[in-house]
Amino acid sequence: MRSPLSPALLVVLFGLAGCSTSATVDALDISPETTSSVARPAAPIPEGDGSEVAEGDGAGIAALAEPDQVTAEAAATVALVTPERPMRATGRHKVVKAAFRDAHPINFGPRKPQHHAVHGVDVSRWQGNIDWEKLRSQGANFAYIKATDGTDHLDEKFRKNWNAAAKAGLKRGAYHFFYWCSFASAQADWFIRNVPKERGALPPVLDVEWNHHSKCRKRPSPAFVREKMQVFLDRLEKHYGQRPVIYATPDFYERNLKGYFKDYPFWLRAVAEHPSKVYPGREWVFWQYSGSGLSHGVSGRIDLNVFHGDPGEWQRWLERTAG
Repeated sequence: MRSPLSPALLVVLFGLAGCSTSATVDALDISPETTSSVARPAAPIPEGDGSEVAEGDGAGIAALAEPDQVTAEAAATVALVTPERPMRATGRHKVVKAAFRDAHPINFGPRKPQHHAVHGVDVSRWQGNIDWEKLRSQGANFAYIKATDGTDHLDEKFRKNWNAAAKAGLKRGAYHFFYWCSFASAQADWFIRNVPKERGALPPVLDVEWNHHSKCRKRPSPAFVREKMQVFLDRLEKHYGQRPVIYATPDFYERNLKGYFKDYPFWLRAVAEHPSKVYPGREWVFWQYSGSGLSHGVSGRIDLNVFHGDPGEWQRWLERTAG
């Protein structure tokens, strides 16, 4: 039902109310979070499953009441942020040849995933208990591990996977599934509270896509999407001293990201065609080529990925980016 009040008066009233719901923010397509670096232009980077349901859908509303305030614990975390980069990892990372199988193999043409030397996986609680030693022996050289989504959900397997993957010799990083009905700054603070700043970790990942199973049905404008993303990305880069990686699906990329964020490393999902056809002209660092991978060490299916480069380029990328 349309409100009898004028749009200008509604904005004032909502502002006085402290934006008590996320629906208000997205319905007006106005963001209280601003940054001067939205879609900053820059030269392209050198060459480089978020399909699960976000589980923190309903509990992030309290964080919206005071967009400029966070909990005492989060505030203490943010206060300790430093722009300095962590210490560099030392030593070469041994690359193990991939021996993965695929329940639904795809013919990608002449440029196949198998032509890439450095393979890896991404996981969440849906993979259950993982034998990381076996997974490493199958050719998992890196792993991106689901950490958080929204402002209140921590993947129940994150800490176990985070520690076990490192112990098994994988390079690992964490990803955040973005929730479009919560403030970006609160989501960044939640990720920072739960993901350690560790030497040797891969850059953090912002996973952006539409979640058709979520209670959040908002589809903000592309400009609004990019603004929220930039707030999140800036906050993580300041804390971890690493430029975050952006993960995107084809439909989301086409509507919101095409031509933007060229100075960020991209991790692209292309499970039916080569990235050059799905994302023409876009440089990428990681390619998620399958959501139906099979491997010793994991019961069921697992997402499979490759790094865009040979072992030498992988080592140099680690030296530039991994703390």
